[in-house]
Amino acid sequence: MFDMKLQGSASKGAMAAIQNGFHSAQLLHRPQGCVPKAKPNGEEFVSKLLDRRWALPNPDTKIHQDDQNPSFYIVRDDLLHPLVNGNKARKLDGLLPLIEDHSVTCGGCQSAHAAAVAVSCAERGLKSHLLLRGEQPEILTGYNLISTLYGNVTYVPRSLYADRDKMLKSHADLVAGNSGYVVRFNDILEAAFTTQSSSTSDFIQMDANRSAENHPRKVVIVNEGAGDAVAILGVIRLVHYLSQNHLLGKERALKLVVDAGTGTTAVGLALGALCLGLPWEVTAVMLADTMDGYKQQERRLVSDFKRCFSFHLTDHSLNEENSGMVNWVQRFHPRKFGNVFEGEVEACQQIAQNTGILVDPVYTLAAWELAAQLSEKEAKGTVKVVMLHTGGTLGIFGLAQRYRSYFCALKD
Repeated sequence: MFDMKLQGSASKGAMAAIQNGFHSAQLLHRPQGCVPKAKPNGEEFVSKLLDRRWALPNPDTKIHQDDQNPSFYIVRDDLLHPLVNGNKARKLDGLLPLIEDHSVTCGGCQSAHAAAVAVSCAERGLKSHLLLRGEQPEILTGYNLISTLYGNVTYVPRSLYADRDKMLKSHADLVAGNSGYVVRFNDILEAAFTTQSSSTSDFIQMDANRSAENHPRKVVIVNEGAGDAVAILGVIRLVHYLSQNHLLGKERALKLVVDAGTGTTAVGLALGALCLGLPWEVTAVMLADTMDGYKQQERRLVSDFKRCFSFHLTDHSLNEENSGMVNWVQRFHPRKFGNVFEGEVEACQQIAQNTGILVDPVYTLAAWELAAQLSEKEAKGTVKVVMLHTGGTLGIFGLAQRYRSYFCALKD
């Protein structure tokens, strides 16, 4: 097994290893609904799209190859930050520079998204206000503990939480007060891109750099799970980085697997592949919604993305796409979101002991199971399977409280 830190210029050994691993890859035959190849102007379009300020200093990540299955690669975004999940860091990458003062968001009691917003805002001197569903637990642990340490937490009764939009707007109005104002990310982007006739990023950077003395308090609402079009930008930045010739490349056929909560990361991966004309098939394991729900989410995100970034979309093939880019699939053992089945904690333990990679039973185990199965089928083929490890380590601590018997079994 090898583990490669993929910087902007990879070492000769690492470069040779990954090039050899993908040497004979051929284009996949694409079933209906998979990503078509974009027009040649994709690189130029993405370069303009990525010309902005970012929260992450660079898009670098690690890629790990399973020595027992050379067709199986893992993108180690779980290592991006000790407290922030990889997919959350990617979604906040393009989102955080637009927050000037305060942010208001929501999530479950053990929300990885809420914790990510709290930590990321605190690191940048920003205030976060977190609305968590339900009651405060007797013992704070996992993401709930991190949210409490880094952010301003308010617990909301489930009856009020059911209407998220109303709840978020109401709390944001309280934070803004009489002298402030409330805004959503899509409003910021649409205002920026509809008033610019040249460099669109300049407007946003100027807006985000204004001092507190020159403007009233601005409170930005971050949707649950950061399910906003602007969150897609960071994921596209990751795709652009991975598509470098010395990494995954632009011509090699891949099956890219990711777990899906809101589905934003999966849509971002597919959009990035489409914009760059990559022969990458994106498969997302559905965890929190139905097939129809995820397809509707995909249509909404693509529509919002096209509207917000229409300035760059002249003559681009993305204009012709609305949905059908992501292959949405059921988990091997479907269940109500958040539930853990007997034996899955032990499965996570076995993976950790055999590979040194920790997955959690709610999210990343689902992606691992599918990616491992696909890679076994491709063991003698030319197509490589790449799993995006989105993180989730801290979630295990919260699960240990809820599923005590499962974790007690680890001691036997």
